[in-house]
Amino acid sequence: MADLLFRKYTPADAAVFKALNIEWLETYFEVEEIDERVLSHPDTEILAPGGYIFMVENQGEVVGTFAYIKKGEGVYEFSKMAVNPNQRGNGIGNKMMQFALRFAEQHHWKKVLLYSNTILENSIHLYRKYGFIEVPLEPNGLYSRGNIKMEIEL
Repeated sequence: MADLLFRKYTPADAAVFKALNIEWLETYFEVEEIDERVLSHPDTEILAPGGYIFMVENQGEVVGTFAYIKKGEGVYEFSKMAVNPNQRGNGIGNKMMQFALRFAEQHHWKKVLLYSNTILENSIHLYRKYGFIEVPLEPNGLYSRGNIKMEIEL
């Protein structure tokens, strides 16, 4: 695989950002109301409150995306990670996680957290590989599919 290009989201990316995430959600779970709101309005739901969205390109084609949602001062949720289904299994997730953690460290964040589901064994393995540990899940979580919360102190 050629070198991946990581770039910040622009409004022109809205359709592909949403499509990659909807495909992933429909493959493994279902699209919840919160997903529809965030994916339809990333500017107001993610970026305006201080978050970030990244697009990942391989030879000019967007092959993945992820977002950081600001939760507090120096605390961000790693979210909306999706890889084009034709590109899964090519190590893109590893490179995305390396980039994401390097970005967090460069910005001197204190903590990154994420919500996932234990049926996503490859994802959970990836998060553990990069130092995320399981922490107690809040009751009445934001996502009904979320049955595990993980975080990493930076």
